[in-house]
Amino acid sequence: MGADAPVAAVERTAIKKVSVRLVPFVALMFFVNYLDRTAVSFAEPNGMGADLALTAAQFGFASGIFFLGYIVLEVPSNMALHRFGARRWLARIMVTWGIVSLLFTWVDSSGQLYTLRFLLGVAEAGFFPGAILFLSQWVPSRHRTKILGLFYLAQPLTTVLGAPLAGWLIGHHGLFGLEGWRVMFLFVSIPAILLGVIAWFYLIDKPADAKWLTPDERDWLTDALATENARKVGHDDTRDQHAKGDLKTAFGSGRVWVLALVYFGFVYGLYALAFFLPTIINGFQDQYDTTFSVMDKAWITAIPYLPAAVVLFFWTRHATRHGTRTWHVAGPAVVGGVSIPLALSMGSPAATIAVITVTACSIFAALPVFWSVPSRFLTGAAAAAGIALINTAGNIAGFAAGYITGWLKDWTGAYYVPLYLVGFFMLMSAVLMIWLSARNRTADPASGTDQEPMEALR
Repeated sequence: MGADAPVAAVERTAIKKVSVRLVPFVALMFFVNYLDRTAVSFAEPNGMGADLALTAAQFGFASGIFFLGYIVLEVPSNMALHRFGARRWLARIMVTWGIVSLLFTWVDSSGQLYTLRFLLGVAEAGFFPGAILFLSQWVPSRHRTKILGLFYLAQPLTTVLGAPLAGWLIGHHGLFGLEGWRVMFLFVSIPAILLGVIAWFYLIDKPADAKWLTPDERDWLTDALATENARKVGHDDTRDQHAKGDLKTAFGSGRVWVLALVYFGFVYGLYALAFFLPTIINGFQDQYDTTFSVMDKAWITAIPYLPAAVVLFFWTRHATRHGTRTWHVAGPAVVGGVSIPLALSMGSPAATIAVITVTACSIFAALPVFWSVPSRFLTGAAAAAGIALINTAGNIAGFAAGYITGWLKDWTGAYYVPLYLVGFFMLMSAVLMIWLSARNRTADPASGTDQEPMEALR
């Protein structure tokens, strides 16, 4: 026990320094990233839809075409990050998307909106899977759920803080001779460019190069990660050899493809809410004969995401302390799948937002835990490609959620059918997660020790 105590102390301080030094900065990058990609959802009900004469289907297509651009370069971008290093590549991505986002200030037709949304996706391609890969390469798997949970807090907090910020900026109608929604696009774009420049100097590609770690901390992190990667590469799985570090392995892995479908269901729900919640709230005015100011709508949009951030934090802490289990992902998927179709059946705006809050909590609780899974059995180039491939499925869901939700709203005249579809996809994610864990635990009983079903995914 005496020999283990110094090692435990070094482990604690190393993980704490990574949590303090890297995670908040990468989370801030993610905050700006998510704000830029969803800014269109605040703009549409606050002038942009009317100014550009957009139907719900056109707005849905404009929201979703971003993801088609992202898909085009996602896997190549993550492979480039693996080759050139996160510092250079993430910095390049941020500056590029900041410039494209800035151009939304002067968009004046639906065609230009489609083009810029597609180019924004191309510019942002690889950022999210690159950030996941980067953080995964800094801590061993037993600490990954906690680290990714802290990182993922940026996503719900983007709406908690970003919705009122967007409302405040939209309220500055006439600044520089611009409509309020154009003012918003102008000022949410600049931080991406500035953070990209800072990231070039601030980020470090690997623990061995971190001068802010002590020699003992650098050695422990380097050795722990090397040992873990060697164990993955040495793991013998006769079905698909998941741990080999090449592109072919990731694309040939059945587990990766099933995880991609699981992620599809979650992201479909995430972006159906992200893109259309402000519009649904705007519709409360006619539905319930009430009136909201721009800031009222912004604050109502933010309501579901603050509890979601709190639930995310404690859910990932529980998974870290007690072991990540299949129900940490499947359980929230069931709750979200059941709750979302009920939202528009409520009799008041408050009840509707309360049910949507349950759905948001479910989605955000599961996502960081989910992202700790791929790196359990992939390493090197296979990890870069596998994570990018899974996120590509999410981007397909992002496109589908935006376009299909808008199209179904125009076709049916309401959001009931689109939200039932969200519920279906989330329940699909729960079923697939349970099936995948059970299948692999049965196939490899030795990996199911300590009653840890998620370990069967190794």
